[in-house]
Parts: sequence; structure tokens; C-alpha cells
Amino acid sequence: MKLKSMTEDEVQAIAKDALQAAISFVESEIADDRIKSQRYFEGETDIGQEDGRSKIVSTKVRDTIRAIKPSLMRVFLSSENPVEFVPTSQEDVQGAEQATKYAHWKFQQLNGYKLLNDAIHDALVKKTGVLKIWWEDNTEATIHSYSNVTEEEMMAIVNEEDVTVIEHSTEIDMQVDEMGFEVETAQHSLKVSHEKKKGELKIEGVPPEEFIVDRNAKSVEDAFIVAHRTEMRVSDLVSMGYDFDEVSELSGLSSDDSYSDAEDFERKGYQQDEEDTSADPSMKKVTVTEAYMKIDKEGTGVATMYRLLLAGGEDKLMECEPYGEVPFAVFEVDPEPHTFFGRSVADLIMNDQDSSTAMLRGMMDNVALTNSPRQGYVQGQVNVDDLMNNEIGGLVRLKSPQALVDIATPFVAGQVLTAMQYMDDAIEAKTGVTRASIGLDPDALQNTSATAARLQAQQGSAQIEVMARNIAEGGMKRLFKLMLNLLVENSCEETMMRLHGEFQPIDPRVWNIDMDMTVNVGVGTGQEGERNAALGQALQLQMQIWQTYGVSNGLVTMTGIRNTLGDMLALQGVRNVDRYFNPMTPETEAQLIEQQQQMQQQNPELSDGEALVQAEQYKADKKAEMDMIKLQIEAQKALAVDDRERDALDQELLIKTAEILGRYGTQVDTAKIKAAQQESRYPQESPAKAVEGGRF
Repeated sequence: MKLKSMTEDEVQAIAKDALQAAISFVESEIADDRIKSQRYFEGETDIGQEDGRSKIVSTKVRDTIRAIKPSLMRVFLSSENPVEFVPTSQEDVQGAEQATKYAHWKFQQLNGYKLLNDAIHDALVKKTGVLKIWWEDNTEATIHSYSNVTEEEMMAIVNEEDVTVIEHSTEIDMQVDEMGFEVETAQHSLKVSHEKKKGELKIEGVPPEEFIVDRNAKSVEDAFIVAHRTEMRVSDLVSMGYDFDEVSELSGLSSDDSYSDAEDFERKGYQQDEEDTSADPSMKKVTVTEAYMKIDKEGTGVATMYRLLLAGGEDKLMECEPYGEVPFAVFEVDPEPHTFFGRSVADLIMNDQDSSTAMLRGMMDNVALTNSPRQGYVQGQVNVDDLMNNEIGGLVRLKSPQALVDIATPFVAGQVLTAMQYMDDAIEAKTGVTRASIGLDPDALQNTSATAARLQAQQGSAQIEVMARNIAEGGMKRLFKLMLNLLVENSCEETMMRLHGEFQPIDPRVWNIDMDMTVNVGVGTGQEGERNAALGQALQLQMQIWQTYGVSNGLVTMTGIRNTLGDMLALQGVRNVDRYFNPMTPETEAQLIEQQQQMQQQNPELSDGEALVQAEQYKADKKAEMDMIKLQIEAQKALAVDDRERDALDQELLIKTAEILGRYGTQVDTAKIKAAQQESRYPQESPAKAVEGGRF
């Protein structure tokens, strides 16, 4: 069979069939589950309601997700480098560090918090969160005006690269040359536009209902077709370079997107306009699909990745160009092996929310009937109108005292609470969200030991750690890999970045695009204290080795000690570590070691061992000095306490004196009493010290 290249119509037909099949799969198999998850997150349920009964709804889905999300966000936001590039050779060491710092800075600059929050939220509620990463080329134009320039000057200006003449005028002037003759001279006035091409990295969150993938896909890498299907305005397509007349004919939304509208309604709570009634032709809506699929367009027998842009209700092919990697990063908290869509947290506990809702409604009805029991009456013996009037203090006319009787309803709310506790335990087992793990269980702190409480919290956080690891190994890792590829391929100049406390020039073009990546999350989400204690022990061991074997010990470096100190501060939420500890690099450390060696050479009789002995002696002297200072402080405290007691005795003496004088009119020699007190105030003080103090 002889292969041949595809025509534009053939490409359009293949892409359209693949797209419609993928849309049908998402609509029939995935969309209903996502709509239901969103409804349950908003506090709805499929349990029917009865007139006159409680309509309360349990909010287990929303409460659980809101409890999980802060833990997941803290994992990625508290870590300085949740994803780190690893060098594959010695030449990549500096580039890997630069790429790691620059990529995380760029992510935060692009509103990384919101992007991550949206992706994690969608993963928790709707199975997957999707981020789209691409490089957007744009042109920056500046206007410059020139007046009274010569012909040569004008030609130099207009012949510059990326210069467009906007306005031009010429004036003829008569001037006298060197020979004294009058000659005509042209004076030019110009207004030109200097255009500078400037590209930038872009990241945006893709709503789940706008993300399309084929039925057989296991990941975005092996999918037959992956697409982003959304609505745009005619003006948006024209600004992208398309012809207005061509695009305006495509205006109108596709009829195949009813499921997308339903999901959008559940999220927003309101319905968008079904018909485009804008009087402005440029603001008409158009369904636009940006699809990525592998096709053998050139007829080589090997399918390669292409980017296809289809627009309008008929999905007309507008653009077809070769492309590299699919620009999507997919976030999942509970992926299912060998399939694209896993499970969300909402999928796990929606049935539990129904059960809790049923029990909660029964309990509320029982409480209402217990507080306001039903009543029976003898027909004809009770005024029914009075009985139906629920006014407080109202009278009911009876013909007989026995004509009215209460029908008691047994109070069973206590048993219902026990059953609801069981449901809470079941949800905790499924999700790992316990009151102990989020610090809301006082009983766990009061009635158990610290070790038991810690173990309970660790068991609860284990599943959340797995969720964090799934997000990191899946979405975050791919996101930063795509960022690295785009920065290396599209950067056109050096830029400045603060690294090790100094601004340094970096050039992404020289970074190795094939660097490995490692993830620094998923090793504990709630045991910061334990990790800090472990780092403290590591710091002690580092200092012991350093002090015992010297700077050239081969095991501990100043860089390692500084890293330990930085990690300890990072666990406490301090991000700007350079503010407290100077950055340490191998070059700086080598400099310091060289300085120390020079000092030893200047004093050769002092060996390393002797230097260590002197250092230990110095530390001992300082410790003894500090101990003496502590003793003096304690003595001063004791004297201060003694003085306060003596002052209290003085006041008591004066009061007693006044009482005696008032009662008996007797004079009391208070001076003699004070002298006696003064003698015993400093019982251990020598006469010489007393003289020096001015008391004798």
C-alpha cells in the first residue's frame, strides 16, 4: 500500500470524528458523575422530601473536602522547592539549581496559589484538575518621532530591523555649500514604530467540562486526542490573525455541548444565555476547539503530534501545525490504574452523605414530635378550631376533661447520634480526615497519651500524604517539566535572578532539557514538630563532627550545616532564609577553608589538635563565666525578695503603731524596731561590706 500525504479536508474529517467520539465518551460516562459531585458539594442530595418533614441536608462532601484541601495546599506552599530538577552530569549542577529556583519563581509570578488551588479543588470534587501551559508570542510596539533629519539619517532609521514608517513628510530647504552655491536640501520628518517580539510563559486552569480526552486514553501522553473546547468571540479570533468574514460565518455555538452547559450551571449556579443576541458582530460567540492528536499527515507511516484548531458548529479546520508535547498537566488525588479518570473524594462519600442526611432528618423529625407531640381528641367534645390554634397561652374549649389526650412519641435521637457517629467513622476511614489529624478532637489530646495521639494523627494523615504524592508525581511534575521545555526552547535573552543572596544573570537556553526531576513532598503533612526535632538532632551531629574532626572532615560541610538551619526555618513557615543565614556556596566555603589554612600556616606550632583543645578550653571558660553571672542574678533575686518582705514588715509596723496610739494613747519607739530589722537584713554581710554600703 502506497502512503500519501493527507489533504486539509481529510485531516478535518479525521479530527472531527475523533473529537465527536471523545465528546460522546465524556458526556455519557463522566459528565453525570461530575455534575452529581458538584451538586453534593453544594449541599444537595437525591433523597426525596416529604411535606411537613425535615428538609435538612448533611454536608459531608463539602466538609470533608474543605478539611483536606488546606493540608494539601500546605504541603506545596510551605516547601520552598516541592519539585526539584536534578543534574544528570557535573555540567548541569548550576543549571539545575537555577532552573529549580526560576521555575518556582515564575510559577508564583503567574498566580501559582490560585492555579494550584483550582487544580486541587477540581481533583477533589470532579476527579481531575487540569492546567494548560504554553508559550505566547506577542509584539511590543513603541512609537518614535524624528524631525529635520537628512536623507542619510532617514535611510539609517527606516532600514533598522522591525521598523515600520507611520508618517513621513519632506521639506525642501535652500542651503549654501562650501563653494558658496545654493543647493536644495531635503529635511525629513518621520514617525516610526519599533516592534519588538516578546514572548512569555502562560498557565491557566481548564474547567473540567472543557477538557476532552478519548475513551482509550490512560494519560495525556498516550491519548489519541486531547482537546480544550471552549467559547470565544469573533474579535478574539480576529486578533489571532484570522479573517473577520471567515470567522463571522462560523459564529454560533455547537449543539453537542449540552453537558458542558449543565456542568457550568452547577458550578456557577446560573444559566448562561443560550442564544447569542449581541448586536455587535465582533462579539458573536464561536465554539473553538484546540485539539492535540497524532496523525500521519505527511504519509511517512509514522504518526506525529499535531496541534489542530477547529471552530464553529461544524468544527471547521482553521489551523494544523506540528507540535511537541501535549500542553496539559492533569492533577488527581486517587488515580485508577490503566485508565485516565480516577476517583474524587466526592465519589467516595456521596452515598455516606445520603445516609447521614436520612438519619439527620429522622432525628430532627423525632425531636420535633417529642417537643410538640400529636394529640387525640373525642369527636364532638373538643372545639377543633381552638385545638388547631397554636397561639401560646391559647384556650381550648372542652366538654370533658378526658376529651383531649397527648400521643407520646418515643425519643430516639440518642440512638440516631450513635449511628451518625458510625457514619463519621466510616468517612474518616475512607478519606483519612479525622478530628485528630486536623486538630479538632479535644478528647484525643486530653484522654490519651501524647504518643497515642500522635500515632492517631499519623494514621489519619497517611491517606492525605498519598493524595499529595499523587498530585506531586502527576500534575506538578509534568507542569514543571513543560515549563522547563518552554523556557529552554523559547527564551531569547538572559535575565536576572536573585540566587544565594545576589542577583545573577541566568540563561535558560543553556539548561539541559533532559534533567531528571525529584519530588520533595509526601513525606509528612502534619508532623512538622517531629521533622524539626529530627533536623535538630542532625544539626547536633553535624556540629560534633565539625568540632571533632575539623573543616576538612569529608562528611560535614558548612553548606550542609546551613541547609539544615534553612530547613528548620522553612518548617516554621519562614521562606526568606537568606535574611537570617548568609547563603553558602562551594566557592564561598572553599574561600573560608583557604583563609583558615593560611592562619594555621602563620602559626605552625599550633596543631589541629591543639587548636581544638584551645577551642574547648575557651568554651569551658565562657561556660564558667556564664554560670557565675547566673549565680549573681539569682542572688540579686533573693535580695529583692528579702527587700520586699522587709518593706511589708515596715508597713505592717506603721499600721500597728497607729492602732496602739488610737487605742491607748501610748507612744511606740518605732526607730528601735526598724534598727533591729535593719541589723537582720544582711545577716551574711561582713562589717566591711556594710561600711561600704553606707549603713554604718
